[in-house]
Formats: sequence, C-alpha cells, structure tokens
Amino acid sequence: MENGGEVSSEVQTVSSDEPRRPNPELRKLLVFKVYNRRWFVLLVLCLLNCSNATIWLTFAPIADQSAQYLKVSLEEVNWLSVIYMVVAIPVSFGTTWMLDTLGLRVTLILGSGLNMFGALLRFLGTPRGTAAEVRYVLVMLGQTLGALAQPLIIFTPTKLAALWFPDHQRATANTIASMSNPLGVLLANIISPLMVPTSAQIPVLLLAYAIPACIICFLATVGIRSSTPPTPPSASAESSSCEPFIQGIKLLLKNKAYLILLLCFGSGIAVFTCFSTLLEQILCVQGYTNDFAGLCGALFIVFGIVGAGALGLYVDKTKKFIEATKINMSFSALACIAFSVVSLMPQQKAAVAAACSLFGLFGFSIYPVAMELSVECSYPVGEATSAGLIFVSGQVQSVLYIIILQALTKRLADAPLSTCGDANLSWRVPTLVMAGLCSVFTCCFIIFFHTRYRRLEAEEEAMYVTPQINDSATDEDAPSVDT
Repeated sequence: MENGGEVSSEVQTVSSDEPRRPNPELRKLLVFKVYNRRWFVLLVLCLLNCSNATIWLTFAPIADQSAQYLKVSLEEVNWLSVIYMVVAIPVSFGTTWMLDTLGLRVTLILGSGLNMFGALLRFLGTPRGTAAEVRYVLVMLGQTLGALAQPLIIFTPTKLAALWFPDHQRATANTIASMSNPLGVLLANIISPLMVPTSAQIPVLLLAYAIPACIICFLATVGIRSSTPPTPPSASAESSSCEPFIQGIKLLLKNKAYLILLLCFGSGIAVFTCFSTLLEQILCVQGYTNDFAGLCGALFIVFGIVGAGALGLYVDKTKKFIEATKINMSFSALACIAFSVVSLMPQQKAAVAAACSLFGLFGFSIYPVAMELSVECSYPVGEATSAGLIFVSGQVQSVLYIIILQALTKRLADAPLSTCGDANLSWRVPTLVMAGLCSVFTCCFIIFFHTRYRRLEAEEEAMYVTPQINDSATDEDAPSVDT
C-alpha cells in the first residue's frame, strides 16, 4: 500500500517459445497503480443506474392506480415507460461522443442532474390541486428528462471499467455496474405496488424516488473529481478513446466481428425486452395470475444478477470472453424454447418458473461480458462508442420485435382460464417466433463470430517486446519490475 490509498498491481511475465524482455522505452508502463476511490466512482454509477431504472418503471406495476390519479388511459400510462425507448435511440449517438470526448466526470454529473430534475419534476407536478392535464404533462416531462439521462448512464460501465480498473477486475466492475439497472427494475416492481395500494399514495411514492436521486446527484457532483485516475490502471487505459468519434464509427463499420456481435447480441437484447414487456400478457391467457407473473419476472432478474456476477468473476480470471458468450447464448436459446412451450400449458407453475429462472441465469449474464467483448474486438475505438452502438441496435430491434409479435397475436373467442380481462389473445405463434429468432441469431453468432482480443494484445505489446537475437545481451540490460 502507498500513500493516498494506491495499490501497485502486479505484472506477470508472459511465457512463450522465445525469450521476451521488457521494452526499455515503455518501462514506465510495467507498473500500474489503482486507487481505492475507483470503488466510490463505481458505487455512484451503480446507485445512479438503479435510481434511473426505478424512475423508468415507476408506473408500470401500478398502471391502474396511475391512470386513475393522472386521469388518463392505460395506453397513456404505458407511454411513461415507452418514452425511455423512444428517446434513447436518437440520443445515444450524442451520448457516445460525449463519453468518449468530454469524459466520464462530465457525463456522470450531467446524467445524475437530469435524473434528479426528472424525479423532482414528477413529484412537483402531482399535488392534488394541479389540473389533471397539467399533471400528466409534467410527469411526462419528468420521465423524458430521466430518459435523456439513461444513455448517459447505461453506456458508462465499460468506460469506467477501462479507465479505473486493472485488467483482472474490468469484467467484474462492468458486471456490477451493468446489473444495477435490472436491480432497479426489480425494486420498482416491489416498491411501487407496496407503497401505492390506492392512487392517493402516488405523490408519496414519487417523493420516495426523488430523494435518492437528489442524494446521488450530490455524490456525483462533489465526489467524482476527475474522469480518470492520476495514473492509468492498465496499458490500454492510457490510449482509451484514442480514435476520434467519427473515425471510430468508420472502423466499427469495417469490422466484421463487431458487426456480427452488433446484430446478434442486439437481437438478444431485443428478445429480453420482449420477454420482460409481454410476460404478464403471455401467462394470463393460461390462467396464471399477475402475482405469479410478477414472481416469474423477479426470478428472471434475481437469477440473472447471480449468473452475471459468477460469469464476470470467471471471465476476469480466464479472459475467455468468446467461449463464455457462446455457451451462455446457447443455454439462453434453449431456455427461451422451453419457455415458449411451457408458457402455453395451464397449471405448470413450477416449469414456467424454472424456465424464467434459467432464461435469466444464462441470458442476463451475457450482457456485461458481451459489452467487454465489444471493446476487445473493436479496440482502439472508444469503449462508449463500441458498447453504445450495441445498445442502440438492441433498442431498435426491440421496437421492431414488439411490433411484430403483437401483430402475430390472434384474439381468442373462448378462453375459460384467462385472467386477462377482456384482452384474450393467443400468444402461441409470437412465443414460438421469439424462440426462433433467439435460436437463429445464436447459431449465427456461434458459427460466424471470431475475433482477436485486440485490447489484451495491445496491453501485452505495450509491456513486452520480443528482442532481436543478441548474444551480448545480459540480465543487466533488462530493467527490474516493481511489485
């Protein structure tokens, strides 16, 4: 340990058939320092990601009470959540430029500020004395500010991991930051129904969500003093975002491996979005209650967070990004197929819950690893650009898939087991199509995706160089390595 909480990370010798010696010209890169404050920056990002997710889905679990309090239709209540998806697509390109150009600190402070003002505007717009029309408009404006903040937050984990964490902690840091978003989704689905048994409690709920947003904004503004640590934690951190934004986009469009990942993993994100959005509607036709659907959604997220944590630690130790992604995508496709079958059967709660749990366990865990893989296959393009475009691909495909799946439903004349109310739709074809899409893109990824780990290779090349054959070389020629 050194002053200021600095920790020297160890650099290990790389064995090969030929002797390799440290490059004297890059001697300064042989020892990298990491700082304890990286955990504070990670904590702020996790809290911000979680807060933004709870603001996103505040009204979804209490749609009926929200419609009653705001005096609008259920479709208008749904738009309070859909606005996030609509805003994210055009804003994402500016966000990737900002994160790779202006830096992590500016992006996080702006994101936390938008998140806070959005949460406060929702609360201030809901007093009883406010006209119904104005009330909904102010709440929608608050949601829109939260939607503007989302890309600033969602794109940050890979950048934070690259700039602040050493190579043996990057995947873990990315996993922790990324999984705080579904944790927020889970909290929203638990807290909103508990706090709002009737519509009168909605202002109290919005205040409960606004207070953490204000605290997080304060922590980000005061606590994060720089975008990067005083010294880089790895060789690649020094050259992070060395490619200009436009040039980086051009390089990505020429990168075959990246384009395959962009399409196939973007499709996976879309399938997960469809699953989360349509789960209750699919299950209620076969007589499953909303409580059971909520339980399945919770199992989906909880098992996903557990799986992501385990896989992140494994990949940090082994660096087997490709193998982990391909194996988990295969099991995710099998779980999706299983769900498409058992969800059409009544009175199969154990099987449906198991399918949802396995789908989350294998599917959720792919996200942070695939984001790290996007950086590895596209280096030296900025981390926010490579990871951000995959998120955009997932959002675009999500909108497309939801439209297609809803169009494939058929109204049922008779549904004796249904708990859906008047909306009795057959989801047999849509669920099979969803499983088919998941399987096709998984197969394409397994067969066609191959890449070098460009960032890891660059780090190795920065620290070591294979010398020319020189009989006069002695041990004194090689500089010592501090540990």
